[in-house]
Order: sequence, then C-alpha cells, then structure tokens
Amino acid sequence: MTENAPQQPTELPNAWNPAEEEAGLYERWVSAGYFTADAESDKPPFTIVLPPPNVTGSLHMGHALNHTLMDALTRRRRMQGYEVLWLPGMDHAGIATQNVVERDLAGEGLSRHDLGRERFVERVWDWKATYGGKILDQMRRLGDGVDWSRERFTMDENLSLAVRAMFKKLYDDGLVYRAERIINWCPRCHTALSDIEVEHSDDDGELVSIRYGDGDASIVVATTRAETMLGDTAVAVHPDDERYAHLVGTEIELPLTGRRIPVVADEHVDPEFGTGAVKVTPAHDPNDFEIGRRHDLPMLTIMDERAAITVPGPFEGMDRFEARPAVVAALREQGRIVAEKRPYVHAVGHCSRCDTVVEPRLSLQWWVKVEPLASAAGEAVRDGRTTVHPQELAKRYFDWVDNMHDWTISRQLWWGHRIPVWYGPDGEMVCVGPGEQPPAGEGWYQDPDVLDTWFSSGLWPFSTMGWPEQTADLAKFYPTSVLSTGYDILFFWVARMMMLGLHAMDGVQPFDHIYLHGLIRDASGKKMSKSRGNVIDPLDWMDRFGADATRFTLARGANPGADMALAEEWAAGSRNFCTKLWNATRFAIGNGAVAGRRLPDAAELTEADRWILGRLRTVVSEVDSLLEEFQFAKATNVLYHFTWDELCDWYLELAKVQLTEDSAAAENTRVVLGQALDTVLRLLHPFIPFITERLWTTLTGGESLVVAAWPEGAIALPAVDEVADSRIADVQKLVTEIRRFRSDQGLKPGQRVATALSGEGFAAIEGHESAIRALARLSDPSDSFSATASLDVALGGGVATVEVDTSGTIDVAAERKRLHKDLAAAEKELKQTEGKLGNQAFLDKAPADVVDKIRIRRDTAAADIERITGKLAALPS
Repeated sequence: MTENAPQQPTELPNAWNPAEEEAGLYERWVSAGYFTADAESDKPPFTIVLPPPNVTGSLHMGHALNHTLMDALTRRRRMQGYEVLWLPGMDHAGIATQNVVERDLAGEGLSRHDLGRERFVERVWDWKATYGGKILDQMRRLGDGVDWSRERFTMDENLSLAVRAMFKKLYDDGLVYRAERIINWCPRCHTALSDIEVEHSDDDGELVSIRYGDGDASIVVATTRAETMLGDTAVAVHPDDERYAHLVGTEIELPLTGRRIPVVADEHVDPEFGTGAVKVTPAHDPNDFEIGRRHDLPMLTIMDERAAITVPGPFEGMDRFEARPAVVAALREQGRIVAEKRPYVHAVGHCSRCDTVVEPRLSLQWWVKVEPLASAAGEAVRDGRTTVHPQELAKRYFDWVDNMHDWTISRQLWWGHRIPVWYGPDGEMVCVGPGEQPPAGEGWYQDPDVLDTWFSSGLWPFSTMGWPEQTADLAKFYPTSVLSTGYDILFFWVARMMMLGLHAMDGVQPFDHIYLHGLIRDASGKKMSKSRGNVIDPLDWMDRFGADATRFTLARGANPGADMALAEEWAAGSRNFCTKLWNATRFAIGNGAVAGRRLPDAAELTEADRWILGRLRTVVSEVDSLLEEFQFAKATNVLYHFTWDELCDWYLELAKVQLTEDSAAAENTRVVLGQALDTVLRLLHPFIPFITERLWTTLTGGESLVVAAWPEGAIALPAVDEVADSRIADVQKLVTEIRRFRSDQGLKPGQRVATALSGEGFAAIEGHESAIRALARLSDPSDSFSATASLDVALGGGVATVEVDTSGTIDVAAERKRLHKDLAAAEKELKQTEGKLGNQAFLDKAPADVVDKIRIRRDTAAADIERITGKLAALPS
C-alpha cells in the first residue's frame, strides 16, 4: 500500500456532510484490510484488546470515550509503522443476558424451568444471534479501527476451552476450592453476585434497639435488619469493655426463639459505637461470619433463596421485608424494644441487574484463593512490568490487590461456562480439563453452577489469542501494549486480568500499560442516570454533529484519571472546528496548495512561511510527547489552538496576501500551505478520522491516512526561526491592537479606514505591511489624510504608531449617544463603589477580599470614565 495512489476527487464540496460520507469511508477502510493484523509481520507489535461490552449492551458515552481513546492510540501506532492489533469482542454477561431472555419467556407465560436447562440455553443462543451485539454496529459508526476478522465472544468454543483449562490449572495448583462462606445473594436472580454486581445506595430504613436477657444479665443491641435476630447465635462485646465483663462466658436468652446464646469477647467489636454490644448472625453477615469462625459458633441459615423466613414459628414463609415489622411488633409486645429510629439512612446493597436488595447469605460456593495471585499482580506493577497511568491511581490498585479477599466464582445460573467438576455417588469430586473425559456411570453428575462472568473475561488478553495453544497471535501480540478502561473497574476486572494473566503466562504481564480514564458526567458535574434525565446518547450526538465532532469533544476532556463534565455546546464547538478545518483545506486546494513536494530552502521563504513551519515542528513534538503520556486532552488542545488560532486565523490570512504576490513567493506559499495542512491532518487523524481522511486524500492524492506515515518520520520540518517568530508575533500584536482600537473608535469590523503606519517598531516589520493592512482592514492614506485618532503599540522592535482618519467613516451622533450611555454606567458604578468604600461600618465588617474587589471595581470605573471622556473629546463636532 502506498501513500500516493490517487483515487479520490480533487475537489471538495462546499460543506462536510458526515451522514453522507462516514459510513462509506469506514467500509472502505475495512474492505482494504487496513485494520487486519498480520502475526507474521516483522513490524514491532502494538496490541489492545477491547474491553468486551456485554452482548446485551448498546453504546453509551463511557464506551464512546474509551473507544475514541483506544482508536486514537491504535491509529497513531499504525501510522508510526507498528503491526497493530485492536481485537474486538463481546462478553456473554451471564446474569444480564439470562434476565433478558427470562423476561421474554415470562411474556409467553413461561419460565426457564418450563424449558429445562438445555432448551433454555438454546433459547439464549437464539436471542444472541437475533438481538445480541448491537453495540458492534454502533462501534462502526464511531469509526473503531478494530480487526473484525478476530472478533471474539466469551462463549466461543476456543474461549470456553481456555476457561476450562484455567479452572483446571488453578484447581491442580490448589488455588480454587469449594467452601461455605458469606456471599452476596440476589433473591430475584437466585444467584451469588460479585462485588462489582452490587451497587450501594443510601436508603431509608430503621434502627431498632433490642434488649436481650433480663436484669443484670441483659444486653441491648441495635440492628437495621430485625428479622435476622432469629438466626443469632451469640452477642459479642469487646474484651476490654468492663461494662460487660461479668457476662462474657455466660448465656442469655434470645427473645422469640426460646434459645440461649453465649456472650463472647471479640476485638472486632467497637466499644465506642452504640451500646458496645453487637448481635452475631454468622450465616447472614460477613463480619459476623468471621466472629462465628473464631468462636466456633453455630451458623443458622434462616432464609431460603427467595429471602423467605425458614425458621419454624409465626414468621415462617414470610418475605424478609414482611417479617421485619412483624418481628419488631412481637418484640415490642414483649417489652424488648428499647428504642426505634425512623427514618434511619444507611448504605444498602442492590443487585445491579434488577435493583433487588442483596441478602448476605451463607452458601456453598467455589472460590479462588487470591493471596498468591494478588501478590504477583501487585509485584508486576511495583517492579515496572506494568505501568499505571496516571501514576497516582497506582495507590488504589495496591490498596486493592494488597487487601483482596478470596473471590467467589460460582453462579447459580444456566447461561455461562459450566463449572468443570463432577461429583460421584460416594462423595467423589473430579475436575475435568480440556481433552479429558468426565467420569461416567450411575450417580455421577456435573456441578450445576456456572462461572462468574469476570472469570472468563479475566482471561480475555490471552484466551482471545488462542491460549492454551501457543499460537502465532499469542507469540506476536502478547503481552498487550495498553489496557484502556475506566478507573471504576480497576479493582474488579483489571486486577483479575493481572492475576490470571500472570499465572497462566508464567509471570508475563497481560499489558505493559494500564491507562485509566475518568467517568462521564453532565455539564454540572452530576453522574448521568436515566432517573435524572441527564443521559447523553452518543448516537444522538453522532446524528447531529457527526462522529468526528463527538470523538473530538470526548478526547478534549480526557485528562488521565479525571471525570469529565460534558455539555452539548462543546460538541457544537467541535463541529465548528471541523467546519473550520474543512473550509481552510478547501480554500488551500482551490488556491493551488500542494502537498508532498520538497520544501524550498529557508532563505527562499517568507517570515510567515518560516514561522508556521517552525510552529508546526514544535506542535509535532508536543503532541508526540503528550500522547506517549496518555495526555489526550492536552494533545488535542494543542492541536485545536494551533489549527484554529495559528494556522487558520493567522497563517491562512497571511498566505492570502502572499498568494497575490510574485509567482515564486506565491508558489512557495502553496508548498508551505500544503505541507502545513498535510501535517496537521495527519496529527488530527487519530481523533477525527473521517473528515481528515476525506481532506487528506483530496489534498495529497494519497491512498489513505490510515496507512500514511505519522509526521514525525514523514516530514522534514525546518528548525524554529526565532527572528521570524518574533516578527510574526509583532504583526499579530499590532493587528490585534488595531482591531481593538477600531472597535473603540466605533468602526464596523469590515469597514476600511485610511491609516498611516510609522515608528521604529513598524519599520522592523514593514515587509508585512500588506498583510497588516489586509488583516486590520486599513486603506492607504490619501493626499487629504488628516489623523483624527492615534495609537502607539509597543513591539519587540520599538513603538509602532497608528494614525487613522475617521472623518466620514462613523455616525458621529450615534457614536456620541453610545459613549454617553457607557459614561453614565461608569459614573454610576464609580458612585456606588466610592459610597461603599466611604462607609467605615462596611469596611469594619466586610472581609478583606470583598473590599479589595470593590476597590478594583472603583478603579476600573474611574479608568473607563477617563477613556470614554477622551473618546468623546476626540469626536468631530
């Protein structure tokens, strides 16, 4: 593939129309194979595996942000000559997908149990084939340069084999085990949940204080879950709490149950909190479970999988939320309620899929012993094999991996990777790896549970490349180069990939760099949610502003690790930027700008030409340095201001004058202008790929920016010319001051005015007089020129004097009326501020910063009065 194979039109339409062009450009890239990686290539590899979205998902702003950043990284590396693999795929999303299909079945009056496991799983596969993967089509709209030939799904046969191989390896290494522990249980989904699947919110509840025992042998405990007292097997106090020392080792009666339970001493109890005594329900609270283990307490499960009470008696069969007030009423009747606080706001865990309140519950589950795996994951970052960006978030990573608890990996679902363990009629347990035959015979059966989705997605960086087989992809593209993801899943997905990747790949890290971006918030900084009605749909933005404007907006707000407040006017501003770029390139092409031609020697170029090329060289260096550090916001900000402020607003205007001059200078300007646009389009391509592709191929006749070279190696730019820089800076300052001066004189922006330019400062830049007059709308002084106003501007080469003849150019009466209005406002402001500053009582009470601000307002008003009075005096009579 070459850069100079003309196949694009040589003219541009009047305006850029994203809806008409983006889809066609994208399909052209895919058809050309630009995104397909070659494992046999001798180019250095650069690899990103897409964080697999749920098969049920659709593109939201968080996806759009992360995909934009990953696409920018991969497009730049491809242009730099790397063999780039950006591997896409989807996660089977166990609970979410099963819930979707079960809702469909419920609409038909059926449940999964009516179908049975095998038919239900077939139904899920059918749903996936029909409705799943909508987000993949949306990724194409955004412009994701992924290798579609390597698309993966976590339930693909090869990935399922990897899951079985990993489970078997962990089992054989003693790192997975089966045990009863406290888990997060969803009574609606009927499964254990990982921490990531639990969302906490501050809910209104009640805090009830209950007296256990009587007289001197009584203790008051408080709880927000009164129904769980039916499962209490102890009361715990701190060993050093003298208030209860006489009760430690004795038993007290548990109300409503007829049981007697011990009082135990445990250092977990905070004697300063509440009464200093806590009820212990080991089967329904994680802290109580640990107390129960330390004191060998019975662990009574008092609820079934639907969270209904199972304790024989008046509460049996009640839902937990029905049982709660019933238990409190029964205790009140016995005089056991000491205090009740309603409402009592406290943190409550909810299932992230169905919003049901999660119930801590003792359950027999499969667990990963994480301590050695987490230790290795911490060491890989500490020794530099993997670097976290921004560095300050490494502390969060260490806080997590250094304090990780064992991980429950079994789920009571039908959709997912079935646990590869078989149980025999005499209590046997056999773990079956890939290629091994499961035991057969009467009484043998496979574990009915499936694995946590995070287990299979934790293998993603290497299972997608063919592990456990040693494939060409694995040899070429592992370890991956960068993981880009939101900091909110640092603890859950990132840590699991690090643990499992290091263990499976003999200590080789799954990625060299972890880049963590922030979350998307609304314009006022609030979290986006459907209930608030402040969710922004990236598809809507792409429809209205185009994919490029959407991407550029997101990239400009992407500071590492920081949340981003997003507003619609920013997208409109990005669209305007694209329009500016389009118009500038269209003007350049229409005026004969050429790209790819050798630059003339510096001596043959104007100062404006040398200035823009020097600035371009600096910008290329700055953007490169910033992108190496994942500073997307700063890099795009540099590109935005260079393109808009310097290239379009200054150089293009200077070039317009030069293009009208002698043929040699004009031809050189065409080469410089073409080179500048060529370079800036390459630099912008990773962020706004569609419009830059259309502009660049038209400007250069090249094949595609996707496979063009990055400016660093493609374009030899001259060194910065400090003299040219200084003189163009003086031109900019003089033109800016003249424009301000014109406004003060009441001249309309497009109105030309006769002007004389003189002084030592002007003499130093006299070669730019034509450009200065064009940019500032100044005409030459006539024989009858008579200055009515003047301005001195201090420049690097001295003072430039500007004298204008405004006679006949302004409506004196209208200008006098406007100035009198401004004068009245300034005089009013001066009177008010002087009144406050003359009030000693105010000065004694007001904070110093408030007084300082009023003094500034007074001084500004006084200066305005002097300025306006001078302008009135200068007006013709």
